[in-house]
Amino acid sequence: MSYRPVTLFTGQWADMPLTTLAEKAAGWGYDGLELACAGDHFDPARAANEDGYVRNKRDRLAAHDLDVWALSQHLVGQAVSDRIDERHEDVLPERVWGDGDPDGVTRRAIEELKRTAAAASALGVDVVTGFTGSPVWHLLYAFPPTPQSTIDEGYEAFADQWTPILDAFADAGVQFALEVHPTEIAFDLSTARRTLDALDGHSAFGFNYDPSWLPGRRLPRLSGPVC
Repeated sequence: MSYRPVTLFTGQWADMPLTTLAEKAAGWGYDGLELACAGDHFDPARAANEDGYVRNKRDRLAAHDLDVWALSQHLVGQAVSDRIDERHEDVLPERVWGDGDPDGVTRRAIEELKRTAAAASALGVDVVTGFTGSPVWHLLYAFPPTPQSTIDEGYEAFADQWTPILDAFADAGVQFALEVHPTEIAFDLSTARRTLDALDGHSAFGFNYDPSWLPGRRLPRLSGPVC
């Protein structure tokens, strides 16, 4: 049986300095942190442009006997395939939001995801978790009736946006792991399968296993070890 470290996702504490959160997480018994690209926890642009930035992050964690196995890029990922509106401004970095023009936001979000793949590789992790957004979520309640062709076009648009991102991930030796979630392109089993088909089974795309979602969906917990 392989060892699986227990880590804490830092996104809910993005307003807390990383050093403070690392100290608390170590006291709570965690093995490491899943660093969110938010607050001062991790910045892909700084990782690309500042010597020593990545080493400094690892040193801060090591000071509390913590490690890191994944980054999170949920908020910017959401902006790739969403229909952009004023709600996104509050959750996106200024360099991604820019002037708020939807096409520009989407383009900058795509470039930020590619940058995140390179940053993850520099940090020595091979997984970035996150969201994708969805061009068809707003059509979920199908009245007036939604033509199947509209849904098909939405998945095609998603694939057009994400394939270049995933190619960059593959080049970096990193996988993007989607958290299956409401408002995402995959929010249940059938849409997860459809997403895989839309991407033609891209090797850099997978799913994030988040057990916190199981009780709310009335799914049974695993009775044995996860290997």
